[in-house]
Amino acid sequence: MSWSGLLSLLVPCLLSFVLLRFSALLDPGAAVPRVKRSPPLPLRFRHDGAFKILQVADMHFGNGAATRCRDVAPEVGGARCSDRNTTRFLRRLIEAERPDLIAFTGDNIFGGSATDAAESLLRAISPAIEYKVPWAAILGNHDQESTMTREELMMFLSLMDYSVSQVNPPGFLVHGFGNYHVGIHGPFGSGLVNTSLLNLYFLDSGDREVVDGIKTYGWIKESQLAWLSTTSKKLQQNLPAPALAFFHIPNPEVRGLWYTDFKGEYQEAVACSLVNSGVLDTLVSMGDVKGVFLGHDHLNDFCGNLNGIWFCYGGGFGYHAYGRPHWPRRARVIYTQLKKGQRSWTEVESIQTWKLLDDENLSKIDEQVLWRDSDDDSYQSVHL
Repeated sequence: MSWSGLLSLLVPCLLSFVLLRFSALLDPGAAVPRVKRSPPLPLRFRHDGAFKILQVADMHFGNGAATRCRDVAPEVGGARCSDRNTTRFLRRLIEAERPDLIAFTGDNIFGGSATDAAESLLRAISPAIEYKVPWAAILGNHDQESTMTREELMMFLSLMDYSVSQVNPPGFLVHGFGNYHVGIHGPFGSGLVNTSLLNLYFLDSGDREVVDGIKTYGWIKESQLAWLSTTSKKLQQNLPAPALAFFHIPNPEVRGLWYTDFKGEYQEAVACSLVNSGVLDTLVSMGDVKGVFLGHDHLNDFCGNLNGIWFCYGGGFGYHAYGRPHWPRRARVIYTQLKKGQRSWTEVESIQTWKLLDDENLSKIDEQVLWRDSDDDSYQSVHL
């Protein structure tokens, strides 16, 4: 580009900046546009070859201090217990775990208790922004029950500071809002700095629908599964890499995990749709997804294996969500470690998970390995 061409681009930008500053001086009370603060992109593994995700399921945030807790023991705070307990728990986890990404997996706010959806979301997500942690969000079945539609909510979430959330993938017509892919690249100094070594799929499982006159929960639709399969196939052509999926409402097959050797607590019936849209079959045929992380059923925090894929609940996080007294609120950590080569980090070696309880010690429970790279690819979960 010539100097004259470069100047023709720079001059309007500089003029706009000067005018903005001048208008602010003339009217200090006027609203000044601000640019979203974004995390360094693409997201990548740390220098030690690790990447840690904190899953936060079902915050059910309302109006802050005015919103009371549900189903808590007296020693938790009684009448003083509120949404602030949820915020305090999230801050504790960020400080203790130093996650590289926070995944908010739906019902981030409880629409019936949130007077203003945008204000409630800002308060709910504020610790991630305060600590400058990249985060991604999807919607549950309660988020849209306040003052914003699902499309408006995802647009708002995508524009918040340090968010990597997207409304929908460009170039695809898919059902719902909040279907997107996030790639985790190799660490700086490695030969895979420009390559995604871990793929994260986020999906909108909907809210409520009526099928043949019967009310039921939402489900992942055919257009979403088509996008998912196409994206997976394209990514694996570049470099086969493991993947994780996140959605709120479980697929019907999760109910059958009751009859398996699951790890964790299975304390309530799986609340899923009457419609089986083929989510499990699609994930199995893709071949890259090693774990799926769910919300919705607060009293379930188990992991179970379906056709070689681990399905794991986050467990109830929020204090305004239903729970059980003397059963602490909890969160799930997903820890991925790269393999060390002769000179630098290479592909993913293992994916582990555990849960942290909101007790005095942030107790760590149910640690297990979900997947480990092996020659025969027949590795099963090993309890540590």
